[in-house]
Amino acid sequence: QVQLQESRGGSVQSGGSLRLSCTASGLERYAMGWFRQAPGKEREGVSCISWRGGTSYVDSVKGRFTVSRDNAKNTLYLQMNSLKPEDTAMYYCAADSYGYCSSFWMGGTGYNYWGQGTQVTVSS
Repeated sequence: QVQLQESRGGSVQSGGSLRLSCTASGLERYAMGWFRQAPGKEREGVSCISWRGGTSYVDSVKGRFTVSRDNAKNTLYLQMNSLKPEDTAMYYCAADSYGYCSSFWMGGTGYNYWGQGTQVTVSS
């Protein structure tokens, strides 16, 4: 059974940085995504990276967040810079067997496996 495990999140002040990681084995041909959900809000797609390294981001994080993957280490990363209070949420990693960032990736459609989530809190 595939298990995705996010690293511990954290609390930072506005403008700070955090790096999340997500480990899972056997997912080299999967697209990987980061999603987040803030209290009282719907889940939101943050970024996606295909198995070949192509990336996609939600507009609100473009230029601030960078997704990457190291298949040799079975690890997905999300580097988050210039964090804002509105980035506060539970962050989840997920894997999609399609392998590419589909047109519907932001909705989470097609993602087969999900991590348990890790909390990111940004204070003003």
